[in-house]
Amino acid sequence: MPASPDIVIIGSGMGGATVAAGLAPSGASILILERGERIEDTPETRDVNAIFGRGHFRPKETWHDPAGTPFNPGNYYYVGGNTKLYGAVLIRYRAEDFVPRDLPGGPVPGWPIGYDELEPWYTAAEALYRVRGCLGEDPTEPPHSAAYPHPPVPDEPVIAETRARLAREGLHPFSLPLGVDVETWLKRAATPWDAYPDTRTGKMDAETCGLAAALAHRNVRLETGALVERLEAGPDGRVATVVYRRHGEEVRLSPRLVILAAGAVNSALLLLRSGLADRSGQVGRNFMNHNSSAMLAIDPRRPNTSVYQKTLGLNDFYLDDGRGGGPLGNVQLLGKITGPILKAQIRWAPAFATALMGRHSTDWYLMSEDLPNPESRVFYDGDRVVLDWRRSNWDAHLALVARWREVLRAIDTPVVLSRPFDRRTPSHQCGTLRMGADPAAAPVRPDLRAWHHDNLWVVDASVLPTSAAVNPSLTVAALALRAAAHIRKELTS
Repeated sequence: MPASPDIVIIGSGMGGATVAAGLAPSGASILILERGERIEDTPETRDVNAIFGRGHFRPKETWHDPAGTPFNPGNYYYVGGNTKLYGAVLIRYRAEDFVPRDLPGGPVPGWPIGYDELEPWYTAAEALYRVRGCLGEDPTEPPHSAAYPHPPVPDEPVIAETRARLAREGLHPFSLPLGVDVETWLKRAATPWDAYPDTRTGKMDAETCGLAAALAHRNVRLETGALVERLEAGPDGRVATVVYRRHGEEVRLSPRLVILAAGAVNSALLLLRSGLADRSGQVGRNFMNHNSSAMLAIDPRRPNTSVYQKTLGLNDFYLDDGRGGGPLGNVQLLGKITGPILKAQIRWAPAFATALMGRHSTDWYLMSEDLPNPESRVFYDGDRVVLDWRRSNWDAHLALVARWREVLRAIDTPVVLSRPFDRRTPSHQCGTLRMGADPAAAPVRPDLRAWHHDNLWVVDASVLPTSAAVNPSLTVAALALRAAAHIRKELTS
């Protein structure tokens, strides 16, 4: 590979790995720079106490809130990015998520592209990530031009019973579209995959699918331990130099194209450090993070013998609350919560109590949309990273929590406990470099090229104009494949 390749991709998460897969057949020399290393298959990767109790895989990094209070963010710096520990839910945004609409917390802007334009790329992303699912179960499901590549991951017995009970209440439980080969996953150890690190043992993440497809081409190379410090632009506005540090030494590259995919927070921070792409004044702004809560449905009469659990979702309250009110959000199962996981979160509780709760709980994840707000942002205060997240639409989330509590009571659940996630949990961060048709209001064009730097592209969740209320990974992958098609035209021209 030449000293300065044709293309430098910064980040190997869902956006970076997928755009690399889309560009690899072009023959262009491509270098992927990843600040982290590969996760090795050590005992800690399936050790519940290491993961949840000791935070073995969390970053050694500190951010601050606006009051100056430090916290350890839940972003992960490994080959494959945050997908290494994600729940592998690969679901499409609903068609309604692309158009302006009103939520209880206020109006939501539309996207500069519609669902129909992205649909073929959703289909391509589902093929790349070998999604397992079933069409026709969810009334809010948008049109699909092809079936899922594989049948859904099967419910375990307790979850199958829960699905039936919910259906008897007139609800529409559906099989979550998942990127996981459950048989291969369970061969390594009988654990959930949600929040457990993947070591190439069954989870379809950015490393095992997108990156593997890219690295099958000899013109693509991955360099780990490479922390990009800044981008430097030339007089014509094009990015002339990528400056990164590896093993303590500074390296400078002058590629033809630069693709930024470091994640919603770190992509914005890199551009802020570089003084680039901010003529709109929107770099780092419009930060969104889903309003999320965990809910435990505990029935002392029925033990939950599930191992992985996470196969079921509901969108019955996604487009409205079912009672003439506005949209509330999505409900889906979490990976099975166990006693040690609960003990790590409720340290004051006796271990026997958390173990009893874990044995008898069915565990849910409730997710509501967070609205874009220019005052919700990430920025530097000196050399400190400050995340000023302004929650929005919170009343709708509280209504979703109350509505789901009612449902659980209706299916004869005697004890229901809930707890919101805080800023330490990266609940689908997005929006800091949003795409838009107006360069005065958005840093990135609808095709994901930066408005004022012709050879700079952004392909991670930072470009999302809205957060919707479902997991964003598949949408990021679809956008990355669409951007790759645009870039390949650029290369040939």
